[in-house]
Amino acid sequence: MEERIFEIIIHGGNARGMAYEALEKARAGEYEEVERLLSECKAEMTLAHNTQTKLVQDEIRGDEIKISLLLIHAQDQLMTTMAEQTLILQMIEMQKEINSLKK
Repeated sequence: MEERIFEIIIHGGNARGMAYEALEKARAGEYEEVERLLSECKAEMTLAHNTQTKLVQDEIRGDEIKISLLLIHAQDQLMTTMAEQTLILQMIEMQKEINSLKK
């Protein structure tokens, strides 16, 4: 169980870092790097979400899922990253517009 929880935390954290790095690259006008980072971010989020889905499916099947502070932390990290990712995608689009107006 702890291994799955740490998978959610690690992959969610990786995704968050990549999303913020993509935003920095957008500010610098490095759009190919932005796309690469966003692709990797999406892959990391998929891994985290798949692990979360497995836990939910286990519970639906009747397996006992022990609720712990660590599990709550993992869920919090994943949901925060999902929200930040959505916002960062919008910010990148805005930054592209700003960069084009600067030219």
